Amino acid sequence: MSSSVDQIKSRIDILSLVGAYMKLDKAGKSWKGRCPFHNEKTPSFFVSPERGSYYCFGCGASGDIFTFVEEFEGLDFKGALKLLADKAGVVLETYSRDAKETRETKSEKEKLYEVMEEAAKFFEKNLAANKPAQEYLKSRGVEYKTIKDFRLGYAILDWRILYDYLKSKNFSDKEIELAGLAKRPEEKTKAMYDRFRGRIMFPISDSSGRIIAFSGRILVDDGKSAKYLNSPETPIFNKSSVLFGIDKAKDSIRKNNFSILVEGQMDLVLSHQAGFKNTVASSGTAMTDQTLSKENIINNLGLVCRLSKNIVLAYDADKAGVNAANRFAKIALSLGMDVKVASMKEGMDPADTISREGPDAWREAIRNSKHFIPFMLERILRELSLDQRKVGKAIEGRLLPFVNDIESAIEKSHFIKLISDKSGIKETALLEDLKKVESELKYEKEDTETTRISVEKKLRKDPIERKLLGIAFWQESMESRAIEPDLIFSKLQRSKEDFKNIKEDLIYEAEAFYLDSQNLQKDVDEMLLSIEEEYLNEELVKKMIELKNTKDDKLEPEILKKINEINKRKEEIKNSRLKK
Repeated sequence: MSSSVDQIKSRIDILSLVGAYMKLDKAGKSWKGRCPFHNEKTPSFFVSPERGSYYCFGCGASGDIFTFVEEFEGLDFKGALKLLADKAGVVLETYSRDAKETRETKSEKEKLYEVMEEAAKFFEKNLAANKPAQEYLKSRGVEYKTIKDFRLGYAILDWRILYDYLKSKNFSDKEIELAGLAKRPEEKTKAMYDRFRGRIMFPISDSSGRIIAFSGRILVDDGKSAKYLNSPETPIFNKSSVLFGIDKAKDSIRKNNFSILVEGQMDLVLSHQAGFKNTVASSGTAMTDQTLSKENIINNLGLVCRLSKNIVLAYDADKAGVNAANRFAKIALSLGMDVKVASMKEGMDPADTISREGPDAWREAIRNSKHFIPFMLERILRELSLDQRKVGKAIEGRLLPFVNDIESAIEKSHFIKLISDKSGIKETALLEDLKKVESELKYEKEDTETTRISVEKKLRKDPIERKLLGIAFWQESMESRAIEPDLIFSKLQRSKEDFKNIKEDLIYEAEAFYLDSQNLQKDVDEMLLSIEEEYLNEELVKKMIELKNTKDDKLEPEILKKINEINKRKEEIKNSRLKK
C-alpha cells in the first residue's frame, strides 16, 4: 500500500490538486483562498507546495493531498486513495478473493464494497438477458450507452437467486445481509431471501465511484409493492451523505459552477444523456425524507455545496415534490446558496420533458430557471390573484420565511422590492412583516446556523488547540520569545500536564511550520479568536437548550441576557476581522 501512496504523491502535487477544486491566489511562498470546509469571507486557507500540505487558520483544517480529498469529497482514506490513484494513473494492488489469508485480514467495509460490486455485475448480466426490462428502458428513452455508463441492471423476480449467486462467490450470510442485499426471515430456521426482486436496478456510488447502495424500480406493478425500493442504511451507505450520480456529476458541477437537483433516478440518467452531466438526484437518499433532521439535509448537500453555491431545483410539480423543494430551498438559502427552480410544464417531470419533448426542451427549462423567491411569488399570485388579502397572508406565511433565510442584506432588499412591485404591497409593510418573521424564526435560524457550523466542521477546537499548544510549548523552550506562552495556556483553559506525552511532537510541528515566519503573532491572534468563537458557540448551544427547557419565568430573562451577551461578543469578533 505504501508504494502506491508514494507513487501517487510523486505524480500529484498539492497545489495542482487543491487548485482544481478551488480558486487560489499567490501569497509569498504559499497560495491562499477561502476555506472550503467552513463559511468565511476573508481567505484563511493556505496551501504550501514546499511542504506538500494545506492549513486553514480559521477552522484548523490541515493535511496533505489524501486528507484534502477525504474532507472535500466526504470519503474514507481508501476512497481517497482510489480517486487519487485514478487521477495519477497508478494501479492499486489487488488481491484474489480465494486467498484465505487475505480474506481474513480484510476489513468489514472492504468486504461490503466487494459484495456490492459483485451484485452490480450480476444485475447487469440479468438485464442483458431480460427483454421486458430492456424494452421498458427503451420505452423511457434510455440509450444503450447510458445503460452501460450507469451500470443499470435487473433483479430477477425470484426469492433468492442473488443470495445463491453471492454464496457461490464465497460471501457469508453476514456480509450479504449487512450489505442490505438479502433479508433474514423472522423464523431463523428459514433461508434468507433477496431484498430486490423484479426491479430495474440503479447502483448508487460514493464520490470515488464505489457502489454503496441500490435503488430498484418495480418492472411490473403488482399493486402491493412500492414503486421504488432503496437499500437500507449500512456501514458503507449513509443516506444523509450521498446523492445519486454525484460520482459522475462532480467534475461538471465544478466546471459549470452550478448543479441540477432532480428527484428520480430516471430524471437523473436522462438528464445526463441529454448533456447535463452536472445533475444529481435525491431519490434513494435523504432529501425527500420528511423525518430527517436539518443536520442530515445539510450533510446531504455537503459536496454539492462545496463544488458550487449555485443550484437549480427540478422537482415534480405535485404536492410531495413542492414540499420537498420548499424544505430543501429553505436550508440551502440559509447556507448561502443561490437556489433556482427549473421552468417545466405542469404535470411534467424532467424525464417526461426529455423523452417526450426532447433535450432542447430540457435545456430551455434549465435556461429559464428562476430564483426560488420570484418562482414562489408567481405561484402564490397565480393561485390567489382574486383575493388580495389572502395574497398578503400567503406572502407573509409562505414567502417571507425564505427571504429571512437569505444571508445578503442587499439580496433581501432586492427581493422585498420585487415582491412589492409584483403584489402591490408597500415595501414598508413587507419590511414590518419581515421583522416579525425574523423575530419568530430567530431561534430556528440560530439552530440551523449551529447545525451548519457543526456539519461544515467549523467546530474544530481540537486541531486549533493542538497548533496553539505547540506554539506555546515551543516558545516556552526559547530564551527569546516572540509570543508569551502563558497567555496561550490561560486562554485555552487547559493544563500543560494533559499534553506532556506529546509535548515534543507539538513543539516539532510548531517549529516546522513557524520557523522564520513573519506572521506568528498574527496567526496566534486569529487562532485565539477562533477558539474563543468555539467556546462562545458551545455556550450558546447550552443556553439555547436551557431556554427551551426552562419552566421558571424568573430564569428566562437571565438566560436571554446571557444569550445576547454571547451574540454581542461574537459580533465584536466578526467586526474585528472585517477591520483587518
